[in-house]
Amino acid sequence: MTMLEALADLLTYQLLGLDPETRIGGALHFFIYDTVKIFLLLAVMIFAIGVVRTWLPEDRLKNWMGRGGLWGNFVAALFGAITPFCSCSSIPIFISLLKAGVPLGVTFSFLITSPIINEYLVILMVGEFGLPVTVAYVGSGLLIGTLAGAVLGKLKLEKHLERDIIAAAHSDSEIIEHTFASRLRYGWDEAVSVIRQIWLWVIVGVGIGAFIHNYIPQETIHGLMEATGIFSVPIATVLGVPMYGSCAAIVPIAVVLFQKGIPLGTALAFMMAMAALSLPEAIMLRRTMRLQLIAIYFGITTVAIIFTGYLLNLLAQFL
Repeated sequence: MTMLEALADLLTYQLLGLDPETRIGGALHFFIYDTVKIFLLLAVMIFAIGVVRTWLPEDRLKNWMGRGGLWGNFVAALFGAITPFCSCSSIPIFISLLKAGVPLGVTFSFLITSPIINEYLVILMVGEFGLPVTVAYVGSGLLIGTLAGAVLGKLKLEKHLERDIIAAAHSDSEIIEHTFASRLRYGWDEAVSVIRQIWLWVIVGVGIGAFIHNYIPQETIHGLMEATGIFSVPIATVLGVPMYGSCAAIVPIAVVLFQKGIPLGTALAFMMAMAALSLPEAIMLRRTMRLQLIAIYFGITTVAIIFTGYLLNLLAQFL
């Protein structure tokens, strides 16, 4: 048991006296654990990235991630793959990249791939599914992030960003000579600034996620997916979108679906949708963009996941 789990147990089951077998007890435990975890991750990672950014001027970052057509999208997707974030905790980094002037489509490549692929999810997948399936999953995740981000970039959707994000992204950067202390201060200011902007959205998003996580029976999902035949992939994807859970919880769900006879691509499409897209994420994204852009982002990513699910179903016999 981790320290965060012990803290959530103490607050939920001992101080408040709730039964862990009840839905309200499970929902509150989920809410406390995920809220604390996300804020800790945000504080540490945004601080670290802020410090790193003092060595990497914003114009250089923009040129590095934005040049070469699909190359910038692939680099952003690869960066997303090596960061240990779920869909909600990826958003502050997404905001930081936008403010650094990175093109919108490239930042979407990061946002899509970051929750789909991370190290502990990959480790779990190797243990549960084996190396060939894991490699296919990672490759599919990178492909989805790269291509979906490229498509979103071609659509020229910057007008749907909120005005303060647009202003920050287009502001001129100046060269500053940093000391070690000033680098640390910059990282601290960056973390405080971003968390101040989104803390309420995080709490609302995790609260909705906790409700969905504990009040929608998993058996309902199984039953619907088993009865859908050829339409199982799009239905599994659409069902996965509003779901919300930690990355570590997604793999066991996909394994159960696969063991119950759900095709591999269908199970992995559900897993990708659950990891990459969620209702709490949409609520938190509202801070940075208008509803039209959120809908387009969700729509294109959903279509890409559905296509990947069908492809993996075709390739399943070779994996």
